[in-house]
Amino acid sequence: MANYHHKPIKKFSLDGVIHDDSAIGRLKGEYIRLVVSEMRLCGYVPRFDIEPVFTIDYIENKKCFNFELSIHGVYAGKRKSEWIAGIDVNKAIVIPKTKSKELSQEQV
Repeated sequence: MANYHHKPIKKFSLDGVIHDDSAIGRLKGEYIRLVVSEMRLCGYVPRFDIEPVFTIDYIENKKCFNFELSIHGVYAGKRKSEWIAGIDVNKAIVIPKTKSKELSQEQV
């Protein structure tokens, strides 16, 4: 397995507006999944030892919330990023390969 001790860390972020305060918890989870999917498409995997940062600010005159989400990742490679759930300190947490995914990878 590759060495992740001193790989550069890159920040992936997303910001926007949430209009309904009852949806904040659900949307936070969806936005985290979205950013992690974007990371994987670029060949990056999340760092588990650096928590995602989700901040919200209420804008009273607009009656909405501005949010910003930041997740830190490390480059693992486009093919490897599918099989690594994330990096914890310096160790890759591997996703077990399934036969159907292995076969689809061989066809690519």
